[in-house]
Amino acid sequence: MALHHPPLDGAGTRGERFVNVVTSAPDGNAFAHPAFFYRDDDEYLRGVVPFILGGRDADEPVAVAVPAPRLEQLRGAVRRAAGPDGAPVTWIDMSEAGRNPGRIIPGVLRAFADRHSRDRVRIVGEPVWPGRSPAEYPACLQHEALINLAFEGRRATIVCPYDVAGLDREILADARATHPVVVDHAGEHPSSEYAPARVLRLCNRPLPERPDIEATSFDHARIPEVRELACRRGAALGLGRVRAGDLELAVNELAANSALHGGGTGVLRIWSEDGHVVCEVRDAGLITDPLVGRRPAGLGTGGGRGVLMVNHLADLVRVHTGPEGTTVRVYMRL
Repeated sequence: MALHHPPLDGAGTRGERFVNVVTSAPDGNAFAHPAFFYRDDDEYLRGVVPFILGGRDADEPVAVAVPAPRLEQLRGAVRRAAGPDGAPVTWIDMSEAGRNPGRIIPGVLRAFADRHSRDRVRIVGEPVWPGRSPAEYPACLQHEALINLAFEGRRATIVCPYDVAGLDREILADARATHPVVVDHAGEHPSSEYAPARVLRLCNRPLPERPDIEATSFDHARIPEVRELACRRGAALGLGRVRAGDLELAVNELAANSALHGGGTGVLRIWSEDGHVVCEVRDAGLITDPLVGRRPAGLGTGGGRGVLMVNHLADLVRVHTGPEGTTVRVYMRL
């Protein structure tokens, strides 16, 4: 970590003028969602730490949700830079709280913003980092596109750092499509590629079918049976008692949704894949609300509360919905 005393003097290690991360929306009320492209540790700290400290100066609550190694870097830098008065910050390990990208909006971003509903809030949220699996990344991309919808009209600035050196070019291109503004070493730029609705359409791709896995059909009367099957099969594939119970709860919610909103019947499949137990529920329903399962408890409607619970229980959730029906795939890490 290349932060020296006195810290954050406005110049980067390469001698260029450093442009700080956006700290407020133009009128103070609108939602701001910049992507921050950083090249190294020094640039990361010099971009994010002033944004955090600025929250103290502007009397705006601040939350920082980044992977654990970055969390420790920022916590130490803020402690050194803030002086004896400190800087009140809510620190969140995104590698744990955001392991399933589907729970970040309700469980991290909205949870913090709703606790401070009278204030404009600042959030640093880093949902994409080197090491995210190919199965996780589409859910991360979908999450970034949905932030704009979930926070429309809210008084908040959510800065999303992206590691330019560690992430593929395709991921950086996706970041430009999900963020209206990009901040990098050269300054702040409106993104000409910003197209979150297009991203959401691309993320809603059919999931590969697994006809080799035995299918169990169910209706409302058979929900207890498929729930018990999920628990038993999950344990046989290696889940511990607690996680097998979590899978049982998730299947119960999904099967109930199928019975109530998916045409009355559904099909369950369970298998192991890449260190996970995977459970899939298919039915004839259509999800029309892109934020289903991503609103905090008490604000969801209909089947959304069940999907919200599934997002909180699972390590990853993938969904495809269309006129032909809906597939929800739940991943539980072994």
